[in-house]
Parts: sequence; C-alpha cells; structure tokens
Amino acid sequence: MQINKLGEFGLIERIKKTIKTDASVIKGIGDDCAVLKLDKSRFLLCTCDMIIEGVDFVKGEDPFLVGRKALAISISDIAACAGTPRYCLVSLGLPKNTRVEMIDRIYRGMNSLAGKYKINIVGGDMSSSDKLTIDVTMIGEVDKKKLVLRSGAKTGDIIFVTGRFGGSIKGKHLKFTPCLEEARFLTRNFRVNSMIDASDGLCQDLGHILKESAAGAVLYEDLIPLSKEASGIRDGLSSGEDFELIFTLGIKEGRRLIASKKMFYPIGHIVNREYGLQFVDKHGRQKKIDPAGFRHY
Repeated sequence: MQINKLGEFGLIERIKKTIKTDASVIKGIGDDCAVLKLDKSRFLLCTCDMIIEGVDFVKGEDPFLVGRKALAISISDIAACAGTPRYCLVSLGLPKNTRVEMIDRIYRGMNSLAGKYKINIVGGDMSSSDKLTIDVTMIGEVDKKKLVLRSGAKTGDIIFVTGRFGGSIKGKHLKFTPCLEEARFLTRNFRVNSMIDASDGLCQDLGHILKESAAGAVLYEDLIPLSKEASGIRDGLSSGEDFELIFTLGIKEGRRLIASKKMFYPIGHIVNREYGLQFVDKHGRQKKIDPAGFRHY
C-alpha cells in the first residue's frame, strides 16, 4: 500500500500502534508536544517540525523569514501546551550550490525569535539535500498544574480562537507571532480544558481536539473571524498556516473570558461525540462537515 492511500493521519495511527513507551512518558504521539517527567513541579515538553522548500515556503522567499518560520512553528507547539520554550536543535538539508550568505540570513531569522523568547540553539545536524529543508526540535517545560492537552474538551465548553483565519499564504505564514503570551494569560487566569495550535486549518485542528476528547462541536459562520486576506469562509476553515490557538473553556470560564474583553473570539461550542462537527451558516442552516484541512498525503 502506498502512503497516499493510507493518508497522513492514517500513517501516524499505524506508527503509533508500533510504539511502546515507559512510565516516564506522560503523553507521546497524538498531541502538539510529547510530555515527559522532569521533576516534582514540571513536565518536559518536546516537539519537532520540518519545513521544506516547495511545501512550506517557495524558492526565492526571504531566507530571514524562512528561518524565522522554522523556529516559530515549534514555539507555537510549546504554546499550545501552555509551556515555555527553552532549547532547540536545528538540522539542515542543503543543496550543494546553497550560498553561505543564505544560511547566514536563515540563522539571523531564527536568532531574532530565539533572542526574543530566550531560547538556546544548542546543536543540530547537516546533510546534502535536493531541496532546502529545516528541521527544528524544540524542548520546553511547563508547570504540571498548567499543562493543557487536546484531550480535555467537555460537552458544553465554549470554543475560542486567538485570532483571525484565512489567507495566511499571502504572508502571515512567514511573519506570524507564536501565541505564547496569550497561552500564559489564559492558563494564569482561567481553567483551560483543551488547546491546540492551528497549523493545518481551523476545522482539521479542531477535529484533533474532538478526536482526543471523544467529542463533537458546533461552529457558527457569523462568529468565525476572517482575516482581510481570506478569500471566504472555506479559506478560513481549511486553508491552514494560521498558527493561532484553538482552545475550550467551561461555560462559566468562557463567560468570564468574554467579559474580560480581551481579544479572543468565541466561535462555537462542544457537544456530544455523536453529532460530529456541525456548521451553522449565516442563514441558520446547520450541516455536518468533515474536519478538512492541509494534509501532506
């Protein structure tokens, strides 16, 4: 069987079944970060992300922004678990004709975020490749009481997002700011039940919360914040590369967040699993939709 028949997430589930972990692993495959035992008060967070020329950026784009994105997407994963990024390893796949000045600019982009968030770049690897490839392994930590996973959504929860969706391919995907501060504000002041970063599309990433939480959801078109660059609601629901956070709060906590008038957007609510993912359009018509978004296969 070819992997395009199985699909990206089918392949992940297949691999997951072959993996065995010991008691030091709190959460393995299936969330934004792996969660490992660290000490009495903290967990260790580990995540890795690879970006490839022609898939995640196009040839000729500013190497500074490409390097910045490579680090930013892993920082976003740490944010989704309410953690603090601390260290990272950077591996490069480089065509043989790559100019050294281009690599310098890639690292300037990475250093711009590493300096801002006090992240130490501590090593990596290098290999020959047909296309420019950057792989970042990010290591962070989180207070045990603050950890948020995809699996905690409860029936009745209000679904929120941190920003606007759609049109990210027009520039945002290279320039976005990871939502670390938003995640810290939320976990310091509210009881967050579940959270994920939206890298592959609003519906698809919400679908991961629904799967891990054994839940369903209802989204309302009138409530979904679209960016100025979005071509329409379909773009906002499924185009990906937005890197906003999707999270859920219980009703009381959700009402408190709305009353705070902070810039978070309620877009729907969690329902029983049997309903799947439902969408209510501007005319009040409700239908079941697939959690579609970007997939590599």
